[in-house]
Amino acid sequence: MKIKIFYLFALSVFFSTTAQTVEVELFKNGFSSPVDIQNAGDDRLFIVEQGGRIRILNTDATINTTPFLDISSQVSSGGERGLLGLAFHPNYANNGYFYVYYTNNSGDTQVSRFTVSADPDIADATSELFILTQDQPYSNHNGGCLQFGPDGYLYIGLGDGGSAGDPENRAQNLGTLLGKMLRIDVDNTTGGNNYAVPVDNPFVGDPNALDEIWASGLRNPWRFSFDFTENNIWIADVGQNQFEEINKQPSTEAGLNYGWRCYEGNQPYNTGGCPNQSELTFPEFTYPLTGGYCAVTGGYVYRGTVYTDIAGLYFYADVCSQIIGTIDDAGNQINHGSFGGTWVSFGEDVNKELYIADLNGAIYKIKGGVLSSEEFSADSVTIYPNPVKDSLHIDLAPQILKKISLFDLKGTIVYNEKDINKTKKTLTLPRLQKGIYLLKLTTQDNNVIIKKITVQ
Repeated sequence: MKIKIFYLFALSVFFSTTAQTVEVELFKNGFSSPVDIQNAGDDRLFIVEQGGRIRILNTDATINTTPFLDISSQVSSGGERGLLGLAFHPNYANNGYFYVYYTNNSGDTQVSRFTVSADPDIADATSELFILTQDQPYSNHNGGCLQFGPDGYLYIGLGDGGSAGDPENRAQNLGTLLGKMLRIDVDNTTGGNNYAVPVDNPFVGDPNALDEIWASGLRNPWRFSFDFTENNIWIADVGQNQFEEINKQPSTEAGLNYGWRCYEGNQPYNTGGCPNQSELTFPEFTYPLTGGYCAVTGGYVYRGTVYTDIAGLYFYADVCSQIIGTIDDAGNQINHGSFGGTWVSFGEDVNKELYIADLNGAIYKIKGGVLSSEEFSADSVTIYPNPVKDSLHIDLAPQILKKISLFDLKGTIVYNEKDINKTKKTLTLPRLQKGIYLLKLTTQDNNVIIKKITVQ
């Protein structure tokens, strides 16, 4: 059974702008420091807990009792360390491979491959294959995100090694993997490694650079994602003490230098011995670390089909200020307000609908305000007459109707009623203009049914 809907900041409050409405709805709590959300190409969500476990969250908001994977004995956690990232192989349905990013008991970065067992809900914890290990000189700036790109290669985001100000200038040093975006081929092996280097990586053959590097000049890329529709990569990079930044480039652009420690965002930080500005790639968007902001969390471009008003928007959040923001294709940014969570990760389900993780233990759904005009419902409901003039009869039996919302096609709520607690309801419509409206019915079990109605 789904848990009761709770809208942060106030019950049933939308945070609106002139163009979009963003809502967060509690889907499930009860996790221990969730830091990543992934899907394996099916209806399940895989929730990564910082302490070293991956748990399965089902569509009915139940959590499997047995973790999918538990490597807590191998993980050093706390602060910025822990089990931080998960990526399923593009051919997971056939090979059962998935990849994790964690800090080991020595405090160093470990990227490993595991294999699912004969039980699709439990991984084989003995199947670990070490892919890549990187020494970490300090305890912070561990990165933690890994994603498969549209080219089928595995991309890995590594922080600059930690401390403050990148004291050893690692992000600009192509002789170390720290402060870099890596790109490797996990389907092949060369050079004694459990991976190969794609031949078109930008520094292959350069004796002064490591072949695995795809991009440099990153401080602590806390979540990056690929937009497969526009073929872009979005990288949120946590700032030092003045600016947070979000980078957006075509995913085919190789060898970019994002500027840290020479620049923090667009502003000079430590430019001694740095490349010319023309050789650097500056952010799509920055925001200052004032007014309670502290660290950016990168998200995804919304490519789901349920909400039309947020289609194509890139979502991000800030850990301390609790805000959720969006950026459109033109680079316009909107701060949708503080939603009360310690937001540390976004995730997509198999249908590209968005979720967000609160480090305090909960997973929320991200919702827009304008529902798709496509009717969808797995539930039986009788609504008549349709078209309607004055009164609409709703029969939801045997389910219990809890809430009714009626939207016009601009997303404006024209009628809202809650705490109905009946199986049948006769709705006397307010005076409305003729046209198509979307009727949203929420059951006592928090199932949502959406129907088009025509007002005559």
